[in-house]
Amino acid sequence: MAEPRKIIIDTDPGQDDAAAIMLALGSPEELDVLGITTVAGNVPLSRTSRNARVVCELCGRPDVKVYEGAERPLLRQLITAEHVHGKTGLDGPVVDEPVMKVQDQHAVDFIIETILSHEAGTVTLCTLGALTNIALALQKAPDIAPRVRELVMMGGGFFEGGNITPAAEFNIYVDPDAAKIVFASGIPIVMMPLDVTHRVLTYKSRVEKIRAIGSRPAVAMAEMLEFFERFDIEKYGSDGGPLHDPTVIAYLLRPELFKGRDCNVEIETASELTVGMTVVDWWQVTGRKHNAKVMREVDDQGFFDLLTERLARL
Repeated sequence: MAEPRKIIIDTDPGQDDAAAIMLALGSPEELDVLGITTVAGNVPLSRTSRNARVVCELCGRPDVKVYEGAERPLLRQLITAEHVHGKTGLDGPVVDEPVMKVQDQHAVDFIIETILSHEAGTVTLCTLGALTNIALALQKAPDIAPRVRELVMMGGGFFEGGNITPAAEFNIYVDPDAAKIVFASGIPIVMMPLDVTHRVLTYKSRVEKIRAIGSRPAVAMAEMLEFFERFDIEKYGSDGGPLHDPTVIAYLLRPELFKGRDCNVEIETASELTVGMTVVDWWQVTGRKHNAKVMREVDDQGFFDLLTERLARL
């Protein structure tokens, strides 16, 4: 058996972030979660760090270390998404307030220290929110970039456009300046855009399978998904909403569920109309150097089978 892959989860929970964290914690043979770092995004930082701890405790993993990071984007005002995730960011189930504490160390310092103290090419960054913490780490310690094994991110969109503006996906829109730094860093990037996440829909039958597991984490997840999807059902007119963030963890566990190609991706930071857009050179027309593997297709049933199986292990 190969050693579990060492990961840091950088997140702004969010119900779909919670599903991603649960998927990782339900896969200890494959994934070693070195720590969870939180960033402001779906909701402000105090809530995202609370929510990360709520999820760890729901999973019976109060030993997982949670570090607080940036409370605002690099250069812009914070935009949040309570209209999607509810006031707490984890609306849906009734959960206990977390007992576990946030670590004293700042998330950015934890990221730098962890990458530098592990063998080069062994730590993978899993980013589920705005890229502020990663950009700050790169600015503070540029020597971490060549040591990162891979950065697998949920963010952007191309053929599907955006979900917060016509051109921009929320995670990139919140901090496009940070995204620009990350995409220029030379770290190997795998990008899960809306093109993929809009195909993994929480059909009622899929949520029912999760609820039927009957454990506390699974029932809480079913209740979160029901709350979360009400917004998307209204918006997209679909049965169920897209489950964005767990695609990042699913890729580490089952890369064969996804198909994509190496592209150049540039981030728009100036245009009023398209700020936060991920400009993906899918057809290779610019001659610019590839800097990301952009996913476009997913075996959505395979994805939900994996998620359900791992939630059952918690």
